Amino acid sequence: MADDVVLFENRDGVALLTLNRPDRLNAWTGEMERRYFDLLDECAADPGITVVVVTGAGRGFCAGADMDMLQGIGSDRSGDSVRTASAPARPQWHTTTIPKPVIAAINGACAGIGLVQALMADIRFAASGAKFTTAFARRGLVAEHGISWVLPRLVGPARALDLLMSGRVFLSDEAAALGLVNAVIPADELLDHTMAYAFDLAAHCAPSSMAAMKRQVWSHLELGLDDATRASNVLMAASLKADDFREGVASFVEKRAPHFMPLGRG
Repeated sequence: MADDVVLFENRDGVALLTLNRPDRLNAWTGEMERRYFDLLDECAADPGITVVVVTGAGRGFCAGADMDMLQGIGSDRSGDSVRTASAPARPQWHTTTIPKPVIAAINGACAGIGLVQALMADIRFAASGAKFTTAFARRGLVAEHGISWVLPRLVGPARALDLLMSGRVFLSDEAAALGLVNAVIPADELLDHTMAYAFDLAAHCAPSSMAAMKRQVWSHLELGLDDATRASNVLMAASLKADDFREGVASFVEKRAPHFMPLGRG
């Protein structure tokens, strides 16, 4: 069943998406991609979802592209598979367009396009001992799917080129030191830690604020300080007139949980 390749669960307003091909370390396929992006779109449109968590079933997060798929592309002399793989219907950075926080709980092997998907999440927690690799150079490929844009912005050009050119394996502690993950968590505590973080966001942070901040951070990477400040000032002026601002102040003064407006689209 196509729906089985990525599982969905709504846990009190936090969507848990699980890449579900554990026998293949959740290797990426076109079917998985479509299902994952469809679910992200559904979460974006659902006012009952505030935060999204993505993880992998079994021992891996996503070990990269499925080898059967890669072999099929390599043997396709017509070029149709190459065109489909290099220009998918939705870009691999589709996650960054979802106006809700997407948090990756990286429970194991994270390679190639799996690493791309992890880096396109907004926040990343990794299990202790989890293995990472870009892998592309060791498959005769280039830095694919936007990783050449996001990786240098996270770790700097020299470190990005080290990880890209060597394709070496590095562990979660190094990933944290480089700034690729926010924290390293004991493997048996990873999902609980990530879900607790997500529940805290859902309970205490305005969905409208998180959506605006996500849009600001991703879009302002291309702006200078003056332009980014001017754009933020416009958003700030609007937020000061919004119901969520009044609720945020009132809940603080009254020492109670806030009741912010849910966010949906579509």
